[in-house]
Amino acid sequence: MALANVSTLEMDRTQWLRERQKGIGGSDASIILGFNKWKSPFQLYLEKTGEHVEEIDNEFIYWGNKLEDVVAKEFEVRTGKKVRKRNQMFRHPEYTFMFANIDRDVVGEKALLECKTTNAFNREAWEGDEVPAAYLCQLQHYMAVLGYEKAYIAVLIGGNHFVWKEVERDDEFIDIMIRHEKAFWENHILAEVPPPIDGSPSATELLNKLYPTDNGEVIMLDQQSETLVEAIELLKADKKQLEEQLKAYENQLKMTLEEASEGHSHRFKVTYKAQIRNTVDSKRLKAEMPDVYEKFVKPSTVRVLNIKQMEAN
Repeated sequence: MALANVSTLEMDRTQWLRERQKGIGGSDASIILGFNKWKSPFQLYLEKTGEHVEEIDNEFIYWGNKLEDVVAKEFEVRTGKKVRKRNQMFRHPEYTFMFANIDRDVVGEKALLECKTTNAFNREAWEGDEVPAAYLCQLQHYMAVLGYEKAYIAVLIGGNHFVWKEVERDDEFIDIMIRHEKAFWENHILAEVPPPIDGSPSATELLNKLYPTDNGEVIMLDQQSETLVEAIELLKADKKQLEEQLKAYENQLKMTLEEASEGHSHRFKVTYKAQIRNTVDSKRLKAEMPDVYEKFVKPSTVRVLNIKQMEAN
C-alpha cells in the first residue's frame, strides 16, 4: 500500500515544486526514460538539486489547472463513473523516492484519472487507441506507486474535442521504469553527479537561460574539452559532405521533374511547386527609413559557439 504522508490541500505551487525535489514524480518518469521532448535529464537533475528553479508563471500550467475540474466532470458524464480528489502526495512503500500526486481517484475501482488539456495541433497524437508516450510513462508510474490495476486519462483538445482512454497496468514496463528511476536517483541526485547534457532542444534552451551572456574571461580547456572540439570538427566535415550529397540528389530529382508540379511513383509523391515568399529588405529599410527601422528593430543577445584552429608555436 502506498504511503500518504504529505497533504497538498493548502500547498501553493512554489511549495509543491519544493516537495517535488524530494523524489521522482509521474511527469519525471518520461524524462528519465527519454520520452519527453520538453525537458532533458540534465535539466531534471538541476531542478531536483535546487540549482535551477522551474518556471511557474506559465499560461499552459495555469489553464491546465483551471480546466482540471471541467475535464474530470466531463469524464464522469461520459463514462458514468465517479471520481474524487485525494489532495495527497503518495510514496511507493518500497522505493520511497517515487511519489505520485494524482488528479483523481476513480470510486469503486483500483484506478486513477489523469486530466489533460492540449491544443488542436496535438489532436493526431490522441487518435484511435494512442496515448502519447510521455503520458503513458506518467500513468504507469502512478500505478506503480499506488498499486493500482488501471488508469484513465481524459483530455480536452483545442477547447472543443474531448477524449478519454483506459490504460492497463504493465508490470514488465514498470519493472524497467523503476530500475531507470532508481539509477537516476542514486547515481545522479544522491551522488550529486549530473547526467551528461544531450543535444535536445530543451537542453539547448536551458543552457541559453543559464548562461545568456559571457563575462569576457579566457579559460584553458582540458584534454576532454579538446577531444570534444575534435569530435565537433569531424562531425561538421561529415555534415558538410552529407549536405552536399543531399543537395546533389535533390537537384537530380528537380532535373527529372523539370516544369512538372508533381511526380508519382509506387511509394512516393514528390511535389515541386512555385511559392511566393514575402520578406522585408532590412538593409534597404534601415538605409531609407532609419527611424522606422529603429522603432521596430528588436535587439536580442545570442551566444555563438565558434571554433578556430590555433597556429602552432
